Amino acid sequence: MNILLIYPEFPDTFWSFRYALRFIRKKAVSPPLGLLTVAAMLPQEWDKRLVDLNVTSLADKDLAWADYAFVSAMQVQRESTLRVIDRCNRAGVKVVAGGPLFSSDIEHPAGVESFVLNEAELTLPQFLEDLRLGSLRQVYTTNEFADLSGSPVPLWNLANMKHYDTMSLQFSRGCPYQCEFCNVTVLLGHRPRTKQAAQVIAELDSLYATGWRGNVFFVDDNFIGNKKVLKEEVLPALIAWRRGKSGLPFNTEVSINLADDEELLHLMAEAGFDTVFVGIETPDEESLAECHKFQNRNRDLAASVGHIQRAGLRVQAGFIVGFDSDTPSIFQRQIDFIQKTGIVTAMVGLLQAPYGTPLYQRLKREGRLRKTMSGDNVDGSTNIIPKMDMATLREGYRKILRSIYAPEVYYQRVRSFLRDYRPPKIKARLELQHVLAFLRSIYLLGIKGVERVQYWRLVLWTLLRRPRAFPLAITLAIYGYHFRKVNELHVQ
Repeated sequence: MNILLIYPEFPDTFWSFRYALRFIRKKAVSPPLGLLTVAAMLPQEWDKRLVDLNVTSLADKDLAWADYAFVSAMQVQRESTLRVIDRCNRAGVKVVAGGPLFSSDIEHPAGVESFVLNEAELTLPQFLEDLRLGSLRQVYTTNEFADLSGSPVPLWNLANMKHYDTMSLQFSRGCPYQCEFCNVTVLLGHRPRTKQAAQVIAELDSLYATGWRGNVFFVDDNFIGNKKVLKEEVLPALIAWRRGKSGLPFNTEVSINLADDEELLHLMAEAGFDTVFVGIETPDEESLAECHKFQNRNRDLAASVGHIQRAGLRVQAGFIVGFDSDTPSIFQRQIDFIQKTGIVTAMVGLLQAPYGTPLYQRLKREGRLRKTMSGDNVDGSTNIIPKMDMATLREGYRKILRSIYAPEVYYQRVRSFLRDYRPPKIKARLELQHVLAFLRSIYLLGIKGVERVQYWRLVLWTLLRRPRAFPLAITLAIYGYHFRKVNELHVQ
């Protein structure tokens, strides 16, 4: 059996880092962890190929080779996914579809032989048995949640690693919180389920054996959802594993209450984590209460961010505008908060209501839903009818992006962050691509770019004040170029 695993293309977004990746000659952030894991669950004797449309094209010869095409995607990849399904149909290749897009979609697209939904550990085995018997159903789904102790090591060898900046691992699924707009608990439940420490180490060992020394992203929606297992098992195992090894800085997603746990902060930094993404959403208490973001309430959010960054974990953060409680003053308040905290990578989006979330159900009852959600954080669209005038909301959103990504403001934020940040001591490897990226930054940012004055000020300031953070300063300057590029092309 020949299985073609296809990952559709992402549109040009802030999270694609497309223009930043060009500095290091990479094509995409990371390969599709879900498809690589599914590939490991398929019969060993089957032949498998991965076609990631973010780094390569889908060739006619691939389709001619394939007996089945397995397609997995997220909401933001919907348009590309539909094109992939159509192409497979025209080539006579049967399609099997799964992933968040299909598990949370209201209407399943035509042209798919079978939908293998929810968690593959539970639904894929029944599909494979029915395929063996020649009696496939169209939909395989479950309301149960998988025990992750049986999840296999991904098949890294299917991915051409030279095209990627980061490899991904997963420690847990599920989140203990119930943010109204978030579909994580809809898809994966409230109780965080975890892999055993030995599984995580086995995945790292297999990745290290390939020669990978770059970034590793733990894709958990809330890495600290089960603090007990982290503190007692996983983080000590990661600390022990890292001894004598170089490279592989870790990053992940956490909730803001990480700032309240000194032991956990220390262990994560010692284990090699240097970056965390935090859903801050808004500095407005009323809006936090509205969306049930209770873990963010009744705290000094700016102080929490500063505490995490001083512990050696760079904070990237998500922000949302468009809550019912928002007034036109929220746009400047978001700008001021982002600038005050020195959050360099600040992702701001309009509120959207994913299918099945409490927000979706509430707005459906209120008759305030529009078209299908795009999942894109730069197209300026939303599937809700906000209480604020839509024109005011969109212009306020553009105002935030124009401000926070403007060169002078952005570079001020980089320096503000570097003043307090204490990077963890990870044995980094200086590679040729990093030297070339620096040289490209000199030309594109320091000579040709509109930010050239701010760029050289940052270079000199960092060399004099924070020389250990110089590589990070250049990386953040390159990020700023990407953010401005996306903003200019797709938002303003």
